[in-house]
Amino acid sequence: MAAITFSDAQFKTIGDIMYEAVGLSYSDSKKSLIQSRLAPRIQRLGLEGFADYIAILQDETQASEFQMAVDLLTTNETYFFREPKHYELLEAELSARKSKEPLSIWSAASSFGDEAYSTAMLLSDMQISGKIGPEWSILGTDISHRVLLSAKEGVYPQDRLRDVSADRLRRYCLRGEGESEGQSMVHEKIRSRVQFGQLNLCKPFEGLGPFDVVFLRNVLIYFDAPTKRDVVDRVLQTLKPGGLFFLGTAEGRAQCDTPLITVQPGAFRKVA
Repeated sequence: MAAITFSDAQFKTIGDIMYEAVGLSYSDSKKSLIQSRLAPRIQRLGLEGFADYIAILQDETQASEFQMAVDLLTTNETYFFREPKHYELLEAELSARKSKEPLSIWSAASSFGDEAYSTAMLLSDMQISGKIGPEWSILGTDISHRVLLSAKEGVYPQDRLRDVSADRLRRYCLRGEGESEGQSMVHEKIRSRVQFGQLNLCKPFEGLGPFDVVFLRNVLIYFDAPTKRDVVDRVLQTLKPGGLFFLGTAEGRAQCDTPLITVQPGAFRKVA
């Protein structure tokens, strides 16, 4: 099948649409990436080319297809207990708390839920051992409706659980059999502790928090510098003074106006 042509003007139009709607920012070097991600979708829909697809993206009645485009243009690679030193720090910090007051944690770019459920497993263990009280909750948000539906189901290829200890797998996961062989489902007692909701971090939001801990890992790579700063400051407004804030280790220091103290690579404390 012949390749679908993708002009510079069409690339700019799609870039403008995605930036305005969800804050995604693409340099000129990303043109081939966008073409490779969207061309198969255009062919599957039976469209003539990118011009027809752009018309769909600009049609407010085609929200589901716009969401599909967002899914195709973002990478949702993740796995359980990614960057384990962050979880070690979280456990140490929560164990050192003198009170057993309720805990509230936000996974602000939760993708398929691996991060949120990893945190829930840790907190469940800490509750059982008496290090924290019984009142704790986790919120996971993402812009993608598709990944949120998957997160709520809590079913994962077993490779995504490769860093979960054998003991936690036994207590918190159900191994699939028959047609579900090779997959595992997070147990209801963990899934019930995590609520998921759709949220665009690039737009103003209200009613969230205050949180004791916020994860914002491996999502800022999609934004330009001004959007990164706006997103980080907006998210940090929901974090309690003294609370922990996590970025991906490779993302460096958070560029923001909110005062932060570096605790370790990718981990920060909001100044009281």
